[in-house]
Amino acid sequence: MQEPFLFDQIRSRPTGPIDLPEPVRVLDLPTPALVLDRSLFSSNLAKMAAHVAAHGKGFRPHAKTHKCPEIAKAQVASGAVGVCVAKVSEAVAQTGAGVDNILITSPITTPGKVAILDRLASEGHQLMIVVDSLVGLNQLQSGIASENRLDILIDLDVNMGRTGVREDATVLELINKINDDERLGFRGFQFYAGHVMHIEGFADRREASLSLWSQVSERIENVRAEGINFDIVTGCGTGTFNIDIEVDSITDLQVGSFIFMDEEYRRIGGEHNDRFLDFDVSLTIATTTISQPMNGAMTVDAGFKSMASDTVPAAVDELANTKFRFAGDEHGVLLSKESMQSLKLGDVVELVTPHCDPTVNLHDFYWVKENDGLIHSCWPITGRGCTW
Repeated sequence: MQEPFLFDQIRSRPTGPIDLPEPVRVLDLPTPALVLDRSLFSSNLAKMAAHVAAHGKGFRPHAKTHKCPEIAKAQVASGAVGVCVAKVSEAVAQTGAGVDNILITSPITTPGKVAILDRLASEGHQLMIVVDSLVGLNQLQSGIASENRLDILIDLDVNMGRTGVREDATVLELINKINDDERLGFRGFQFYAGHVMHIEGFADRREASLSLWSQVSERIENVRAEGINFDIVTGCGTGTFNIDIEVDSITDLQVGSFIFMDEEYRRIGGEHNDRFLDFDVSLTIATTTISQPMNGAMTVDAGFKSMASDTVPAAVDELANTKFRFAGDEHGVLLSKESMQSLKLGDVVELVTPHCDPTVNLHDFYWVKENDGLIHSCWPITGRGCTW
């Protein structure tokens, strides 16, 4: 098994802020560079914390979005009940920096990953993981030491078709096996409808999400009727943060992208606007103009290796009537006859990321911009590449 080797490699990475010898401007950064506006990030975090508190809920933000222990610590300090990670390796990165109370939101089925969970548990970390199969549960039971403790959520599915249990009989069988094992603790359920998050139009998104939650809530209440106790029902995402908050059974929201925002989310529309503007864009890609292939176009040094996109290109908020087009791995093109009159080669332009989560995974650091407009430090993306 290579997981122990990878564990040690991750634990050797930097985790805390790194102060620069002297402050620098964004235009002095080696581009492409991932720039985090600290004030806007903090404002987004405070807004979400106030939102869930006003509705008597908690939030369990997803660290797969940022992969950065410094950000996870800020989220917990703002009142989060814990953080989520998608993979075991991300838990290694976060726990190594002292972040605890972590939920791993993807099931595992291999002994190597279970061995890492057992190692983390032996370090005294408070961990939860989801299961959705007897195979996965059996692997956990085969690999967790008798002196260690691991809490379990059952991952439920309705119609997404990615992970999660659909059969209620399997749910009860899993719970009974968990409760019969002194090393394991059944804590509740996870339900995440990722395919709903980017439905365009608030009304359509609301109808789809609440309909699914209605089905899930019924299944959960059937379990409670069996006399089975649990205290967590977690799910939701940024796209439904102000919709799923209405669901009585939900205890906490697994929101992620709200801290940064990206163009994919802005296009889905908000409750009162055709753009989703509930949170500010705090994360940008600084890129430099390097060539002018034709009138009305300027090539920049940011392409697919510095930005990731499922469906949409980056947005160019700071230049009116300007569009971005991907031009391969290393390059993009800004298109606008109007703004090209003011741009010159060597200028730096900040782009709104197309999809923030996979974009972050392409970078080593956040260059953190403070209120004076200068970069004073960079924050390591410790979990970069932690995909296992």
